[in-house]
Amino acid sequence: MERTNLQKHLRTLITLPVTAAPVISCYQSLAAGRLTDRNAFDERVRSLRKGLSVQEQQDFSAALARIEQMFATDLLPHAKGLAAFSRAGEQPFFLPLQFQVPLPNWIAVDNLPNIYHLVELKDTYQYVVMLVTEESMRILQVNLGAVTAKMWEERPELRDRVGREWSKVHFQRHRQERTRKFLKDAVEILNQLMSAGGYTHLILAGQPSVTSQIQQNLPKHLQKQLIDTVTASGATRLSNVVEATLSSFVEAEEQESRTTVANLMQQLRTGGLAVVGTDPTFRALYRGRVDVLVMSKEYDPGRGWSCDKCGHIGVESEVPVACPDCEAGEFRRFNTKERMVQKAEELDCTIEIVGQSDELIHLGGVGCLVSYRLPDEYL
Repeated sequence: MERTNLQKHLRTLITLPVTAAPVISCYQSLAAGRLTDRNAFDERVRSLRKGLSVQEQQDFSAALARIEQMFATDLLPHAKGLAAFSRAGEQPFFLPLQFQVPLPNWIAVDNLPNIYHLVELKDTYQYVVMLVTEESMRILQVNLGAVTAKMWEERPELRDRVGREWSKVHFQRHRQERTRKFLKDAVEILNQLMSAGGYTHLILAGQPSVTSQIQQNLPKHLQKQLIDTVTASGATRLSNVVEATLSSFVEAEEQESRTTVANLMQQLRTGGLAVVGTDPTFRALYRGRVDVLVMSKEYDPGRGWSCDKCGHIGVESEVPVACPDCEAGEFRRFNTKERMVQKAEELDCTIEIVGQSDELIHLGGVGCLVSYRLPDEYL
């Protein structure tokens, strides 16, 4: 699946209207066309049923049946991760997605789809691989752990004229010149494709003698986008090339996340355009002023609440006796982390999921870079 398609699916999920029927959000890791831990899945399902009303249990069972059917008949043999969203009731909905990268074993039931793990997936796994040898060149687009396009493929032919028309020295000189021109053209094609596609991460793969020459001839902006080189032959399977490059890309993404946290900290220290903590970040999101949402993987603020009558929202875990705005007493609970991610997707702002950052966790696990600050955020 391409990242652009995942973005379309996310847009569908965040705009799904709320109904009385619950939505099952199911994430599972897969191996050889099966769940990696079926027992854990069944145990989680039993646990979720306990908190539902009679009608909700009926809708839950109907929605779960769609997912179970997919488990039985539609799992792809090479898929490593699954995300399925299912709802029954008067407005049924079902969206199954399978990926070439693993996803956590996690299930939730809510009035809206839980999209955090998809957003985390979108934040990773998009780059370009240039697989090059002296005889061939392939430029590959890797999305979400799979080759989704062969952006360029060329196998220049060189006639072997040794012993016939050319001397050995003549042939070697011609071959060197052909190789030099081939590598120069390869860099030019790579530059054009990277620029046209808006790609920002590059990995070189191939024979070290060739990749080193390519690296030396890369323009400065592509050198900055180069995150690693790996050894491979022209006969290497593309799936093996992707597997060899994934860890390098994930490491580069983690470094970018740390750089974003450092920028957030610098803005805070200098009174710049940043806020941290659940309540300030939540308010900035709902005021539409967030450019980058920065969230720790460990961040777990619990559940917030909203007033059924006036819509007033609070991120405190304790529900008030009466709404502070309208004094009504009926409230709806929601997953605060999910609500923040959904709002960020709605605003189409960048979401940076950070693997390990003691500084960010110390500040509450979440923050954002904003387009401007309001007076109450300087207090």
